[in-house]
Amino acid sequence: METYEVIVIGGGPAGLAAAVSAREHGIDRVLILERDKELGGILNQCIHNGFGLQIFKEELTGPEYAKRFIDKVEELKIEYKLNTMVLNISEGKVVTAVNRDDGLFELQAKAVILAMGCRERSRGALNIPGYRPAGIFSAGTAQRLVNIENYMPGNEVVILGSGDIGLIMARRMTLEGAKVKVVAELLPYSGGLKRNIVQCLNDYDIPLKLSHTVVDIHGKERISGVTIARVDDKGKPIKSTEEYYSCDTLMLSVGLIPENELSREMGVDINPVTNGPRVNESLETSVEGVFACGNVLHVHDLVDYATLEAQNAGRNAAEYVNKYNDNSSKAVDGAEINIIAKNGIRYTVPEKININRMDESVIVRFRVTDIFKNAYVVVFLDGERIIRKKRLIMVPSEMEEIRLEKAKLAAHDQLRTVTIEVEKE
Repeated sequence: METYEVIVIGGGPAGLAAAVSAREHGIDRVLILERDKELGGILNQCIHNGFGLQIFKEELTGPEYAKRFIDKVEELKIEYKLNTMVLNISEGKVVTAVNRDDGLFELQAKAVILAMGCRERSRGALNIPGYRPAGIFSAGTAQRLVNIENYMPGNEVVILGSGDIGLIMARRMTLEGAKVKVVAELLPYSGGLKRNIVQCLNDYDIPLKLSHTVVDIHGKERISGVTIARVDDKGKPIKSTEEYYSCDTLMLSVGLIPENELSREMGVDINPVTNGPRVNESLETSVEGVFACGNVLHVHDLVDYATLEAQNAGRNAAEYVNKYNDNSSKAVDGAEINIIAKNGIRYTVPEKININRMDESVIVRFRVTDIFKNAYVVVFLDGERIIRKKRLIMVPSEMEEIRLEKAKLAAHDQLRTVTIEVEKE
Protein backbone atom coordinates (compact mmCIF):
# COMPACT_ATOMS: atom_id res chain seq x y z
CA MET A 1 0.00 0.00 0.00
CA GLU A 2 1.43 3.38 -1.03
CA THR A 3 1.86 5.91 1.78
CA TYR A 4 1.43 9.69 1.59
CA GLU A 5 2.10 12.11 4.37
CA VAL A 6 -0.99 14.23 3.63
CA ILE A 7 -3.96 13.21 1.48
CA VAL A 8 -6.43 15.96 0.58
CA ILE A 9 -9.96 14.86 -0.35
CA GLY A 10 -11.27 17.36 -2.88
CA GLY A 11 -9.55 19.54 -5.48
CA GLY A 12 -11.69 22.67 -5.18
CA PRO A 13 -10.46 26.01 -3.80
CA ALA A 14 -10.14 24.73 -0.21
CA GLY A 15 -8.43 21.48 -1.20
CA LEU A 16 -5.96 23.27 -3.48
CA ALA A 17 -5.07 25.87 -0.83
CA ALA A 18 -4.68 23.20 1.86
CA ALA A 19 -2.41 21.06 -0.33
CA VAL A 20 -0.23 24.04 -1.28
CA SER A 21 0.03 25.10 2.36
CA ALA A 22 1.01 21.60 3.53
CA ARG A 23 3.69 21.44 0.82
CA GLU A 24 5.02 24.90 1.73
CA HIS A 25 5.30 23.81 5.37
CA GLY A 26 7.68 20.97 4.64
CA ILE A 27 5.52 18.04 3.54
CA ASP A 28 7.07 16.22 0.56
CA ARG A 29 4.37 13.68 -0.25
CA VAL A 30 1.01 15.40 -0.71
CA LEU A 31 -1.79 13.90 -2.81
CA ILE A 32 -5.08 15.48 -3.94
CA LEU A 33 -7.97 13.17 -4.84
CA GLU A 34 -10.63 14.87 -7.00
CA ARG A 35 -13.77 13.23 -8.38
CA ASP A 36 -14.20 15.69 -11.28
CA LYS A 37 -12.23 15.69 -14.54
CA GLU A 38 -10.29 18.83 -13.58
CA LEU A 39 -9.10 20.73 -10.53
CA GLY A 40 -10.84 23.92 -9.41
CA GLY A 41 -14.18 22.67 -8.16
CA ILE A 42 -17.19 24.97 -8.32
CA LEU A 43 -15.00 27.94 -9.31
CA ASN A 44 -14.74 26.60 -12.86
CA GLN A 45 -18.37 27.52 -13.53
CA CYS A 46 -18.34 30.84 -11.62
CA ILE A 47 -17.33 33.10 -14.52
CA HIS A 48 -18.43 36.30 -12.73
CA ASN A 49 -15.85 38.43 -10.93
CA GLY A 50 -15.58 39.36 -7.26
CA PHE A 51 -13.11 36.67 -6.17
CA GLY A 52 -9.65 37.27 -4.71
CA LEU A 53 -10.00 40.68 -3.06
CA GLN A 54 -8.75 39.33 0.28
CA ILE A 55 -6.09 36.90 -0.96
CA PHE A 56 -4.72 38.59 -4.10
CA LYS A 57 -5.90 42.20 -3.54
CA GLU A 58 -7.48 42.20 -6.99
CA GLU A 59 -10.78 41.18 -8.54
CA LEU A 60 -10.74 37.86 -10.39
CA THR A 61 -13.29 35.53 -11.97
CA GLY A 62 -13.75 32.07 -10.48
CA PRO A 63 -11.62 30.26 -13.12
CA GLU A 64 -8.86 32.90 -12.77
CA TYR A 65 -8.83 32.43 -9.00
CA ALA A 66 -8.67 28.64 -9.33
CA LYS A 67 -5.89 28.90 -11.94
CA ARG A 68 -3.64 30.75 -9.48
CA PHE A 69 -3.75 27.75 -7.13
CA ILE A 70 -3.66 25.11 -9.88
CA ASP A 71 -0.46 26.76 -11.19
CA LYS A 72 0.98 26.63 -7.67
CA VAL A 73 0.11 22.92 -7.39
CA GLU A 74 1.95 22.27 -10.65
CA GLU A 75 4.90 24.45 -9.63
CA LEU A 76 5.30 22.60 -6.32
CA LYS A 77 4.89 19.24 -8.10
CA ILE A 78 1.99 18.20 -5.86
CA GLU A 79 0.49 14.92 -7.05
CA TYR A 80 -3.20 14.65 -7.86
CA LYS A 81 -5.60 12.07 -9.24
CA LEU A 82 -8.66 13.22 -11.22
CA ASN A 83 -11.89 11.30 -11.93
CA THR A 84 -11.25 9.57 -8.61
CA MET A 85 -14.03 8.79 -6.16
CA VAL A 86 -13.11 8.26 -2.52
CA LEU A 87 -15.28 5.47 -1.10
CA ASN A 88 -14.09 5.23 2.47
CA ILE A 89 -11.58 6.57 4.99
CA SER A 90 -10.81 4.34 7.94
CA GLU A 91 -9.95 5.61 11.41
CA GLY A 92 -6.43 4.43 10.72
CA LYS A 93 -6.43 6.91 7.79
CA VAL A 94 -6.49 4.26 5.06
CA VAL A 95 -8.19 5.90 2.07
CA THR A 96 -10.11 3.60 -0.31
CA ALA A 97 -10.78 5.09 -3.75
CA VAL A 98 -11.58 4.06 -7.30
CA ASN A 99 -10.91 5.39 -10.79
CA ARG A 100 -10.75 4.05 -14.32
CA ASP A 101 -6.94 3.83 -14.52
CA ASP A 102 -6.10 2.33 -11.13
CA GLY A 103 -9.33 0.47 -10.39
CA LEU A 104 -10.05 0.02 -6.69
CA PHE A 105 -7.05 0.98 -4.57
CA GLU A 106 -6.01 1.88 -1.03
CA LEU A 107 -3.60 4.54 0.22
CA GLN A 108 -2.16 5.05 3.69
CA ALA A 109 -2.11 8.65 4.96
CA LYS A 110 -0.40 10.09 8.00
CA ALA A 111 -2.87 13.01 7.93
CA VAL A 112 -6.08 13.59 5.98
CA ILE A 113 -7.61 16.94 5.04
CA LEU A 114 -11.34 16.87 4.28
CA ALA A 115 -12.22 19.43 1.59
CA MET A 116 -15.18 17.87 -0.21
CA GLY A 117 -17.21 21.06 -0.45
CA CYS A 118 -21.00 21.11 -0.40
CA ARG A 119 -24.03 20.31 -2.53
CA GLU A 120 -27.29 22.10 -3.20
CA ARG A 121 -30.50 21.28 -1.41
CA SER A 122 -32.89 19.71 -3.93
CA ARG A 123 -36.61 20.07 -4.62
CA GLY A 124 -37.23 16.80 -2.80
CA ALA A 125 -36.27 18.47 0.47
CA LEU A 126 -38.84 21.25 0.01
CA ASN A 127 -42.13 19.34 -0.32
CA ILE A 128 -43.60 21.73 -2.91
CA PRO A 129 -46.98 20.46 -4.20
CA GLY A 130 -47.50 19.84 -7.91
CA TYR A 131 -46.31 17.56 -10.67
CA ARG A 132 -42.68 16.93 -11.59
CA PRO A 133 -42.40 18.62 -14.97
CA ALA A 134 -39.20 19.44 -16.85
CA GLY A 135 -37.75 22.90 -16.30
CA ILE A 136 -36.90 22.74 -12.57
CA PHE A 137 -33.21 23.21 -11.85
CA SER A 138 -31.02 23.92 -8.87
CA ALA A 139 -29.31 27.28 -9.43
CA GLY A 140 -25.86 25.64 -9.51
CA THR A 141 -26.94 23.14 -12.17
CA ALA A 142 -28.38 25.97 -14.27
CA GLN A 143 -25.13 27.88 -13.83
CA ARG A 144 -23.13 24.95 -15.16
CA LEU A 145 -25.50 24.48 -18.11
CA VAL A 146 -25.18 28.13 -19.15
CA ASN A 147 -21.51 28.80 -18.38
CA ILE A 148 -19.89 25.47 -19.29
CA GLU A 149 -22.33 23.43 -21.40
CA ASN A 150 -23.57 26.45 -23.42
CA TYR A 151 -27.18 25.37 -22.87
CA MET A 152 -29.99 27.83 -22.08
CA PRO A 153 -32.36 26.32 -19.47
CA GLY A 154 -35.32 28.55 -20.36
CA ASN A 155 -36.66 31.99 -21.25
CA GLU A 156 -39.09 32.89 -18.45
CA VAL A 157 -37.60 32.28 -15.02
CA VAL A 158 -38.79 32.30 -11.42
CA ILE A 159 -36.17 31.80 -8.70
CA LEU A 160 -37.01 30.37 -5.28
CA GLY A 161 -34.47 31.31 -2.64
CA SER A 162 -32.12 34.27 -2.49
CA GLY A 163 -28.82 32.48 -1.92
CA ASP A 164 -25.82 33.94 -3.69
CA ILE A 165 -25.92 31.45 -6.59
CA GLY A 166 -29.60 32.24 -7.17
CA LEU A 167 -28.95 35.99 -7.17
CA ILE A 168 -26.01 35.62 -9.54
CA MET A 169 -28.09 33.43 -11.87
CA ALA A 170 -30.86 36.06 -11.93
CA ARG A 171 -28.35 38.45 -13.45
CA ARG A 172 -26.77 35.79 -15.68
CA MET A 173 -30.09 34.70 -17.19
CA THR A 174 -31.06 38.34 -17.77
CA LEU A 175 -27.79 38.98 -19.60
CA GLU A 176 -28.48 35.91 -21.75
CA GLY A 177 -31.85 37.34 -22.78
CA ALA A 178 -34.23 35.56 -20.42
CA LYS A 179 -36.90 37.33 -18.38
CA VAL A 180 -36.54 36.77 -14.63
CA LYS A 181 -40.01 37.38 -13.25
CA VAL A 182 -39.34 37.31 -9.50
CA VAL A 183 -37.06 36.01 -6.76
CA ALA A 184 -39.09 34.60 -3.83
CA GLU A 185 -37.48 34.12 -0.40
CA LEU A 186 -39.11 32.21 2.47
CA LEU A 187 -37.25 34.14 5.16
CA PRO A 188 -37.82 37.82 6.01
CA TYR A 189 -34.26 38.58 4.88
CA SER A 190 -32.12 37.58 1.91
CA GLY A 191 -29.80 34.60 2.08
CA GLY A 192 -27.18 36.30 -0.11
CA LEU A 193 -24.59 39.03 0.22
CA LYS A 194 -25.85 42.62 0.14
CA ARG A 195 -23.62 43.41 -2.84
CA ASN A 196 -25.27 40.62 -4.85
CA ILE A 197 -28.75 41.94 -4.08
CA VAL A 198 -27.70 45.35 -5.41
CA GLN A 199 -25.65 44.19 -8.42
CA CYS A 200 -27.80 41.23 -9.49
CA LEU A 201 -31.36 42.28 -8.64
CA ASN A 202 -31.64 46.03 -8.10
CA ASP A 203 -29.49 46.93 -11.10
CA TYR A 204 -31.76 44.85 -13.37
CA ASP A 205 -35.12 45.75 -11.76
CA ILE A 206 -35.75 42.14 -10.69
CA PRO A 207 -38.24 42.06 -7.78
CA LEU A 208 -37.31 40.29 -4.54
CA LYS A 209 -40.28 39.13 -2.47
CA LEU A 210 -39.27 38.33 1.10
CA SER A 211 -41.43 36.06 3.29
CA HIS A 212 -42.78 34.35 0.14
CA THR A 213 -42.53 30.80 -1.15
CA VAL A 214 -43.74 28.62 -4.02
CA VAL A 215 -46.95 26.81 -3.04
CA ASP A 216 -47.78 25.15 -6.37
CA ILE A 217 -46.04 24.14 -9.60
CA HIS A 218 -48.12 24.08 -12.77
CA GLY A 219 -47.56 22.00 -15.90
CA LYS A 220 -47.08 18.31 -16.59
CA GLU A 221 -44.53 17.80 -19.39
CA ARG A 222 -42.87 21.20 -18.92
CA ILE A 223 -43.42 23.70 -16.16
CA SER A 224 -45.87 26.41 -17.27
CA GLY A 225 -46.04 28.53 -14.13
CA VAL A 226 -45.85 28.71 -10.35
CA THR A 227 -48.04 30.08 -7.59
CA ILE A 228 -46.26 31.93 -4.79
CA ALA A 229 -47.76 33.14 -1.52
CA ARG A 230 -46.75 35.18 1.50
CA VAL A 231 -45.85 33.17 4.62
CA ASP A 232 -46.38 33.95 8.29
CA ASP A 233 -43.67 34.04 10.95
CA LYS A 234 -43.82 30.24 11.16
CA GLY A 235 -43.24 29.83 7.42
CA LYS A 236 -46.81 28.74 6.65
CA PRO A 237 -48.53 30.16 3.52
CA ILE A 238 -51.17 32.80 4.18
CA LYS A 239 -54.43 32.21 2.31
CA SER A 240 -55.61 34.82 -0.23
CA THR A 241 -52.03 36.06 -0.80
CA GLU A 242 -51.38 33.74 -3.76
CA GLU A 243 -49.91 35.15 -6.99
CA TYR A 244 -49.48 33.26 -10.25
CA TYR A 245 -46.38 33.72 -12.45
CA SER A 246 -46.12 32.10 -15.86
CA CYS A 247 -42.66 30.62 -16.47
CA ASP A 248 -40.87 27.79 -18.25
CA THR A 249 -38.09 27.52 -15.67
CA LEU A 250 -37.96 27.36 -11.88
CA MET A 251 -34.54 27.69 -10.26
CA LEU A 252 -33.96 26.62 -6.67
CA SER A 253 -31.41 28.44 -4.53
CA VAL A 254 -32.50 27.09 -1.17
CA GLY A 255 -29.33 26.31 0.70
CA LEU A 256 -26.14 24.28 0.63
CA ILE A 257 -25.35 21.07 2.51
CA PRO A 258 -21.73 20.14 3.37
CA GLU A 259 -20.71 16.80 1.79
CA ASN A 260 -19.94 14.84 4.95
CA GLU A 261 -20.95 11.26 4.15
CA LEU A 262 -17.28 10.19 4.29
CA SER A 263 -16.79 12.11 7.55
CA ARG A 264 -19.76 10.40 9.22
CA GLU A 265 -18.68 6.94 8.09
CA MET A 266 -15.25 7.36 9.67
CA GLY A 267 -16.77 8.49 12.98
CA VAL A 268 -16.17 12.25 12.84
CA ASP A 269 -18.43 14.22 15.21
CA ILE A 270 -20.81 16.44 13.20
CA ASN A 271 -22.32 19.72 14.36
CA PRO A 272 -26.09 19.55 13.67
CA VAL A 273 -26.23 23.30 13.03
CA THR A 274 -23.50 23.50 10.36
CA ASN A 275 -23.77 19.86 9.19
CA GLY A 276 -19.97 19.99 9.23
CA PRO A 277 -17.33 18.44 11.52
CA ARG A 278 -16.71 19.77 14.99
CA VAL A 279 -13.12 21.09 15.02
CA ASN A 280 -10.60 22.57 17.43
CA GLU A 281 -8.31 25.58 16.97
CA SER A 282 -6.14 23.53 14.56
CA LEU A 283 -9.20 22.65 12.44
CA GLU A 284 -8.66 19.05 13.56
CA THR A 285 -11.80 16.93 13.82
CA SER A 286 -12.68 14.50 16.59
CA VAL A 287 -10.58 11.88 14.73
CA GLU A 288 -6.90 12.52 15.40
CA GLY A 289 -4.93 13.56 12.32
CA VAL A 290 -8.04 14.35 10.26
CA PHE A 291 -8.57 18.02 9.47
CA ALA A 292 -11.44 19.86 7.72
CA CYS A 293 -11.72 23.14 5.84
CA GLY A 294 -13.84 25.02 3.32
CA ASN A 295 -17.52 24.38 2.69
CA VAL A 296 -17.34 20.82 4.03
CA LEU A 297 -16.72 22.41 7.45
CA HIS A 298 -19.30 25.22 7.20
CA VAL A 299 -20.73 27.13 4.26
CA HIS A 300 -18.69 30.25 3.48
CA ASP A 301 -19.92 33.40 1.79
CA LEU A 302 -16.52 34.30 0.28
CA VAL A 303 -14.01 31.89 -1.27
CA ASP A 304 -11.18 34.02 0.16
CA TYR A 305 -12.24 33.06 3.70
CA ALA A 306 -12.40 29.39 2.71
CA THR A 307 -8.86 29.73 1.35
CA LEU A 308 -7.50 31.35 4.53
CA GLU A 309 -9.09 28.57 6.56
CA ALA A 310 -7.67 25.90 4.23
CA GLN A 311 -4.18 27.38 4.49
CA ASN A 312 -4.40 26.98 8.28
CA ALA A 313 -5.62 23.41 7.89
CA GLY A 314 -2.69 22.61 5.60
CA ARG A 315 -0.19 24.17 8.00
CA ASN A 316 -1.65 22.34 11.00
CA ALA A 317 -1.71 19.03 9.13
CA ALA A 318 1.96 19.57 8.27
CA GLU A 319 2.81 20.21 11.93
CA TYR A 320 0.94 17.05 12.90
CA VAL A 321 2.87 14.98 10.33
CA ASN A 322 6.22 16.47 11.34
CA LYS A 323 5.57 15.44 14.96
CA TYR A 324 4.47 12.03 13.67
CA ASN A 325 7.73 11.68 11.72
CA ASP A 326 9.80 12.79 14.72
CA ASN A 327 8.04 10.18 16.89
CA SER A 328 7.40 12.97 19.38
CA SER A 329 4.41 12.85 21.67
CA LYS A 330 1.24 14.13 20.01
CA ALA A 331 -0.35 14.76 23.39
CA VAL A 332 -0.53 18.40 24.47
CA ASP A 333 -0.78 19.49 28.09
CA GLY A 334 -3.80 21.50 29.10
CA ALA A 335 -7.51 20.96 28.82
CA GLU A 336 -9.64 21.76 25.81
CA ILE A 337 -11.88 24.78 26.36
CA ASN A 338 -15.38 24.78 24.91
CA ILE A 339 -16.57 27.76 22.86
CA ILE A 340 -20.29 28.23 23.49
CA ALA A 341 -22.57 30.04 21.03
CA LYS A 342 -25.49 31.78 22.79
CA ASN A 343 -28.09 34.53 22.42
CA GLY A 344 -28.01 35.36 18.73
CA ILE A 345 -24.98 33.28 17.67
CA ARG A 346 -25.86 30.16 15.64
CA TYR A 347 -22.50 28.39 15.81
CA THR A 348 -18.77 28.97 16.04
CA VAL A 349 -15.78 27.51 14.18
CA PRO A 350 -13.76 26.27 16.01
CA GLU A 351 -15.81 24.85 18.90
CA LYS A 352 -12.85 23.97 21.13
CA ILE A 353 -9.44 25.51 21.78
CA ASN A 354 -6.37 24.41 23.71
CA ILE A 355 -4.35 27.38 24.94
CA ASN A 356 -1.07 25.43 24.85
CA ARG A 357 -1.64 24.39 21.24
CA MET A 358 -3.02 27.60 19.74
CA ASP A 359 -1.12 30.38 17.97
CA GLU A 360 -0.76 33.81 19.56
CA SER A 361 -4.34 34.42 18.44
CA VAL A 362 -7.14 32.43 16.85
CA ILE A 363 -9.95 33.72 14.62
CA VAL A 364 -13.39 32.41 15.58
CA ARG A 365 -15.89 32.58 12.71
CA PHE A 366 -19.64 32.54 13.33
CA ARG A 367 -23.07 33.44 11.96
CA VAL A 368 -25.90 35.23 13.74
CA THR A 369 -29.47 33.96 14.04
CA ASP A 370 -31.25 37.13 12.91
CA ILE A 371 -30.68 40.67 11.65
CA PHE A 372 -29.02 42.79 14.36
CA LYS A 373 -28.43 46.54 14.03
CA ASN A 374 -26.17 48.55 16.33
CA ALA A 375 -25.52 45.48 18.46
CA TYR A 376 -22.42 44.17 20.21
CA VAL A 377 -20.49 40.93 19.91
CA VAL A 378 -19.57 40.00 23.46
CA VAL A 379 -17.04 37.41 24.66
CA PHE A 380 -17.05 35.98 28.21
CA LEU A 381 -14.40 33.84 29.89
CA ASP A 382 -16.25 31.77 32.52
CA GLY A 383 -18.73 34.63 32.87
CA GLU A 384 -16.17 37.47 32.88
CA ARG A 385 -16.56 39.81 29.90
CA ILE A 386 -13.30 40.49 28.03
CA ILE A 387 -14.51 41.72 24.63
CA ARG A 388 -17.45 43.93 23.61
CA LYS A 389 -17.30 45.08 19.99
CA LYS A 390 -20.00 47.09 18.25
CA ARG A 391 -21.29 46.03 14.82
CA LEU A 392 -23.52 48.38 12.83
CA ILE A 393 -25.33 45.47 11.20
CA MET A 394 -25.07 41.69 11.28
CA VAL A 395 -27.14 39.40 9.06
CA PRO A 396 -27.34 35.58 8.94
CA SER A 397 -26.14 35.47 5.32
CA GLU A 398 -22.76 37.06 6.10
CA MET A 399 -20.09 35.35 8.16
CA GLU A 400 -18.67 37.25 11.13
CA GLU A 401 -15.43 36.76 13.00
CA ILE A 402 -13.71 37.76 16.20
CA ARG A 403 -10.11 37.26 17.32
CA LEU A 404 -9.21 35.64 20.65
CA GLU A 405 -5.76 36.45 22.05
CA LYS A 406 -3.77 33.66 23.68
CA ALA A 407 -2.38 35.97 26.37
CA LYS A 408 -5.86 36.97 27.56
CA LEU A 409 -7.02 33.35 27.69
CA ALA A 410 -3.88 32.18 29.49
CA ALA A 411 -4.23 34.93 32.11
CA HIS A 412 -7.57 33.50 33.19
CA ASP A 413 -6.93 30.79 35.79
CA GLN A 414 -8.47 27.35 35.10
CA LEU A 415 -10.53 28.59 32.17
CA ARG A 416 -13.35 26.20 31.21
CA THR A 417 -15.60 28.01 28.73
CA VAL A 418 -15.52 30.85 26.24
CA THR A 419 -19.00 32.21 25.51
CA ILE A 420 -19.83 34.37 22.48
CA GLU A 421 -23.17 36.12 22.20
CA VAL A 422 -24.95 39.15 20.77
CA GLU A 423 -25.85 41.98 23.12
CA LYS A 424 -28.42 44.51 21.93
CA GLU A 425 -27.91 48.20 22.56
